[in-house]
Amino acid sequence: MRKALFLDRDGVINVDHGYVSRIEDFEFVPGILDFIKAAQAKGYLPIVVTNQSGIGRGYYSAEDFERLTGHMLEKMREQGIVIDRSQVLHCPHAPEEGCDCRKPEPGMFLQAQKRFGIDMADSVMIGDKPSDIDAAKAAGVGWTFLIEKNWPIRDIIL
Repeated sequence: MRKALFLDRDGVINVDHGYVSRIEDFEFVPGILDFIKAAQAKGYLPIVVTNQSGIGRGYYSAEDFERLTGHMLEKMREQGIVIDRSQVLHCPHAPEEGCDCRKPEPGMFLQAQKRFGIDMADSVMIGDKPSDIDAAKAAGVGWTFLIEKNWPIRDIIL
């Protein structure tokens, strides 16, 4: 069993400018890449779990999301983070669709648990919305951190 570092995307990995879908609008939160790399060195598997209702609402396409995800992963790998597309789970549905993958539902976490053999009790979730934390807790994630805008990465020690 592996331990995971679950991360929301908008507001945790990148600055949340609202429905970020273009590479030119994507800006990493300062210090996040060093944080992920350090967590990985401690044995955490980084897994992104992100609601992307902009797809379901027609604000941007699934292809736009994939292009931006490729850019994000490339920049992470350039910084020494070992990560691939399978470690990015997303919910493309609008809230009114009632799916089981959109946070606060635990679907993405349970999918990651099955895919990667995750020890949920020994894993960590960092999110910027209560729905991130609710989903993680519903999936049995042992440690959760609800952060605010401009969160101090240095304050979280894994």
